[in-house]
Amino acid sequence: MKKSALLFAVAVILLTSCKNDGDGQLVGVKDRPDFLDLMPYGMVYVPAGHYLMGSGDQDVPFAFTHQSKNVTISAFYMDETEITNNEYRQFVYWVRDSVAHYLLGNAEIEEEEKHGGHFVKYQSGENEGELVEPKLINWKEDIPWNSENEEIQAALSPMFLVANSRFYHYSPKMLNISMLNYEYWWCDYRNQIDPSQPSDPNNPNYGASYKEMDQEGNDLGGLFASRPSSFNKGRERFMKNELVNIYPDTLCWVHDFTYSYNEPMTLNYFYHPQFDNYPVVGISWRQAKAFCYWRTHMRNCWLSAHDYAREQEFRLPNEAEWEWAARGDFDMEMFPWGGPYTQNINGCYLLNFKPQRGNYIADGNIYPGIVAHYHPNDFGLYDMSGNVAEWCEDAFDKSATNFTHDLNPQYTYYAKKTDTPEKKRKVIRGGSWKDISYYNTVYAKTFEYQDTCCSYVGFRCVQSYMGRQRGDNLNSASHVY
Repeated sequence: MKKSALLFAVAVILLTSCKNDGDGQLVGVKDRPDFLDLMPYGMVYVPAGHYLMGSGDQDVPFAFTHQSKNVTISAFYMDETEITNNEYRQFVYWVRDSVAHYLLGNAEIEEEEKHGGHFVKYQSGENEGELVEPKLINWKEDIPWNSENEEIQAALSPMFLVANSRFYHYSPKMLNISMLNYEYWWCDYRNQIDPSQPSDPNNPNYGASYKEMDQEGNDLGGLFASRPSSFNKGRERFMKNELVNIYPDTLCWVHDFTYSYNEPMTLNYFYHPQFDNYPVVGISWRQAKAFCYWRTHMRNCWLSAHDYAREQEFRLPNEAEWEWAARGDFDMEMFPWGGPYTQNINGCYLLNFKPQRGNYIADGNIYPGIVAHYHPNDFGLYDMSGNVAEWCEDAFDKSATNFTHDLNPQYTYYAKKTDTPEKKRKVIRGGSWKDISYYNTVYAKTFEYQDTCCSYVGFRCVQSYMGRQRGDNLNSASHVY
């Protein structure tokens, strides 16, 4: 009896396993989502290649911060300009609206009409008095900012500061920017996190590395062990939580320059529509990272809703990527346009910087200028020298050239709140409107602290390109632009 049952089970397994939609051939899985093969909006393609990173014959401050090194870089997309005020304002408004939906969603509003994301208190029927919470925010519903309903006004009141009408009669309410906090989770693939440790990034024990133990309690190697199955044991071990206030520091114009009248820039630069297409400044490294994750989330949500495979994440460029993109295929030159001079043959300046020992207006701009005003380099990238310096992913270390790999080199360190200031230094590249020509060369590098907001530092995003390599026909009709 047992033998017959066993034979029956084997027969069932063989019969069910014979099913193959590919006529018994290895054809792969067919029901995969389509990939939307489009160049990201506002980005240009930077081909893969090899170059001599850090090559330059000047070291004006004798800082010894750059050394020559042969490196190879994979292809990627890069924003053709720095992120502008108007683009970053989209991020601010998204966070503002999401906070408003959240506040309204947790308020007891006694009205029949349901606004997007609100709790609705039923007035009749079997569910009378119960609160129903929508699982997702309905972004198609408008937020009733000007509603006369007292419950709605009370729910939204934390988002505003009531100004003294004697001085601000034209704007009795101002946005409470302390409410504009963006929370997100990200995977730190290089480090496993012990789930038993605190998840608060401000906790001194936050981010403790996970040590894998065997049944006898022996350490299996910690971070340096090869754990091919560790990802299957729970992705939460790789997850880190971040909470960042994303509003720019508009007071950076006053902080950066003492005994200088820059108050008009403080009041207008981020707010006024005149500066919509100027590079956003007053952004810390952590805020720039938050913007990248939000941009990734926004794009992938749209792709998922239309049944497309998700794209590669938007991120900050690492230092090697930035320099390769800035050189524009001019391997040994000082500036992106392929020459050692800051002026062309007609005497016109080729970038926005500090010429002639303080004649800021000689290049046409006193402060940051509108993006894409000067000619792009051979890759189609604007303002890789001058205008504003740009955040890179890398932590700053003078000796990083010596210990980083020569294939896509990157030195990463995610500093905690309790770390020393030296560990919070991040690389900035490209120079700015207030810097002399040396700091605007493609090889000069310096740093700012990751929580510092400056009037001369902005950023741009990149996205890895998982396709053709250098030398492919970019004008091929098979690739959609």
